[in-house]
Amino acid sequence: MSFEVEYEAWINSHKAKRSGERMRRLLEGHGHAETLFLRQVWWTAIGHFRQLHPEYEVKDFQDGTRFIDFAYLRPPYRIAIEIDGFGLHARDIDRSRFGDNLMHQNQLVLDGWKVLRFSYDDITHKQRRCQQMILHFMGRWFGDETSPSLSLARREKEIVRLLASATTPLKPREVSAQLGIRVEHARRWLHSLHQKGIIRPASGQKRIRSYVWDAAGKNLFL
Repeated sequence: MSFEVEYEAWINSHKAKRSGERMRRLLEGHGHAETLFLRQVWWTAIGHFRQLHPEYEVKDFQDGTRFIDFAYLRPPYRIAIEIDGFGLHARDIDRSRFGDNLMHQNQLVLDGWKVLRFSYDDITHKQRRCQQMILHFMGRWFGDETSPSLSLARREKEIVRLLASATTPLKPREVSAQLGIRVEHARRWLHSLHQKGIIRPASGQKRIRSYVWDAAGKNLFL
């Protein structure tokens, strides 16, 4: 399905469960930056919105409550995702508010949350890097669980994580060195991932010299 169809169904499902302040916060707090993050980063990297909650209410360090932009709730972890803008409200933030935001993040960590923060500029101009970060945390914190539609060997999963977190294309020799395997084995695993549509060549045609992760393999992680 398209992003628009999935997004509308997802956001409406959360509206149906809310009322009062929680509904008001969803309507007012979930705006342009948050939708842009979903469209250009999360959807491209993951391909669905399961276990992702917008404007999620959490306990405040001052014994009140506040909302985080997104909560990804998947045992055994709780992931808080915040989008930091750089509009007038961000530039004009006073020292008290700045300190309050830092204390809020500290409280989330103390309460067992893992925290990811993305700037508006990055999700606008550096989507690829943000997508890599999302895939990297999926691989690191949720291990080897993969989409039922894909059957990956352990080495293939390791290589995908290397490519998802890499900032430049990787050559078979580099994969060999990082995983401690023979170059010919690295080349074979890379070819297998290419055939499955998870990675793509970055240079070379008949003889591929390097590879990058392909966003088309977005359903790799659940």
